[in-house]
Amino acid sequence: SSDPRRPSNGVLRDLVARGFDCVPINPAEGDVLGLTAFPTLTEAVSAGGPFDLVDVFRRSEFCVPHAVEAVATGARVLWLQLGVVNWDAARVAHDGGLEVVMDRCTSIELRRISG
Repeated sequence: SSDPRRPSNGVLRDLVARGFDCVPINPAEGDVLGLTAFPTLTEAVSAGGPFDLVDVFRRSEFCVPHAVEAVATGARVLWLQLGVVNWDAARVAHDGGLEVVMDRCTSIELRRISG
């Protein structure tokens, strides 16, 4: 989200500051923090190749389609953010060969392991 009050914005800022290549996926945005946003993961992958990690900032009940898309596009990890738990999405991702992380914040975990 381009809204600086949203967790997705703060995490994106942190990841970019740490040197990660990030691509925002948001059908309501054309640009987030100067990065081109894509309406779907599939469109982003078509424009730039597969992604290692798909970081999902959606309510739990909306996660299964994102897991399906992550598998279909060749991601390696499905990461459901802090407070997001969906065992069906986890099963889809795991069965598709992805590692799965749920209910964890990428920024918090990066700070924990790297300072």
